[in-house]
Amino acid sequence: MQNNLHLRVLEKDDLEFLHRLHNDPDVMDFWFSESHMSMEKLKHNHEKMLEEDSFRQFILTKDNERLGFVGLIRISPRHRNAEFVIMIDPSHQGNGYAKAATKQAMSYAFNQLNLHKLYLTVDKQNEKAIYIYENAGFQVEGEKKEHFFVNGSYHDVVSMYVLASDFFAGETEQ
Repeated sequence: MQNNLHLRVLEKDDLEFLHRLHNDPDVMDFWFSESHMSMEKLKHNHEKMLEEDSFRQFILTKDNERLGFVGLIRISPRHRNAEFVIMIDPSHQGNGYAKAATKQAMSYAFNQLNLHKLYLTVDKQNEKAIYIYENAGFQVEGEKKEHFFVNGSYHDVVSMYVLASDFFAGETEQ
């Protein structure tokens, strides 16, 4: 089932799909962001990021159908780390795509970009995501109490990381 999942570079014709995700409150609450993104702003951000080496943006596809967005952001060549972000279209959640996409992004980060560390921030209440990240090899690094305001209340967040050495050790065990 996961064999035909691919991460491909985000293209301009993907912006409509991304616009829909960025304006879905159920998606953006997990990104600690307001679901308010104009198409013009999205286009502007896309153009700006094309000039930056500190971003890698992908669309997760299966048989050419868009399933989600995956990004490596704030890539630091000096420190060899980056933040990992992902959003799966709600209509495609629960099919194992997030785990497969996470593994593909990790492989790209460590094998192609030669990064040392990936890190992420996740809502402590998002137990499904934490489970997926831990299953992919991420470990809890710490917590931030009442760090983000979402739907009328403050949420704790968990910082997680995975090192290249742990990723490669996990690959040899499989």
